Amino acid sequence: MDMKTSEERLCLYCGKPLRGRADKRYCNDYCRNSFNNQLNSDDNNYVRNINNILRKNRRILKTYIDAQTQNNVVTTHKDKLLLEGFNFNYFTHLYITQKQQTYHFVYEYGYLLLAEDKVLIVKNKK
Repeated sequence: MDMKTSEERLCLYCGKPLRGRADKRYCNDYCRNSFNNQLNSDDNNYVRNINNILRKNRRILKTYIDAQTQNNVVTTHKDKLLLEGFNFNYFTHLYITQKQQTYHFVYEYGYLLLAEDKVLIVKNKK
């Protein structure tokens, strides 16, 4: 008696018939990777673009702190940061002081917006 499944299983990526384990979904690693890359490409691009902006913001803040040899605080003008490509819409977290001042942090580097478009840049020592 020939035991044949009523429905032939096909690779989710290329559509070729599958042979082997009953739970197999792809015919090889290439098809599995390609399927998952295609499935996640929009999400990956979105996250990658945001991470690139955050890394650039961090690098810009770091250059100002690195220019200071004695402490982890420096003041500059907002326009200078903008000219270097800093994007004030992207940061990793906020820190609100007891005096209700809001520091925006990009990983360990933070900034506080001051009067007259000045920006205080700090580095968290932790």
